[in-house]
Amino acid sequence: MPWLFLAGAIVFEVAATTALKLSEGFSRLVPSIVVVVGYVAAFAMLSQALTRGMAIGVAYGVWAAAGVALVAVIGAVFLGEGMTWVQVGGIALVIAGVLALELGARH
Repeated sequence: MPWLFLAGAIVFEVAATTALKLSEGFSRLVPSIVVVVGYVAAFAMLSQALTRGMAIGVAYGVWAAAGVALVAVIGAVFLGEGMTWVQVGGIALVIAGVLALELGARH
């Protein structure tokens, strides 16, 4: 069950971060509202994952890595920001680091 809350936190955080770009410095109302609601919901969901027993290092590591990877892909695919192979490698290293955290927590 904590993993469902963590997944929700990731979705809300990615939506809020994407809306932050689209808000153009909080000058556009709808994306600005999505930013605020999304971040509040993301932290509420993350807190529920932690309350239900997920280790904070694992939760935050997965949340941050998934957020970084998804936002980078959304930026490249939908916002025309592009992505170099060095950036792809960096994302892979972040994900590998989180995987090491998760695997290490099981021992």
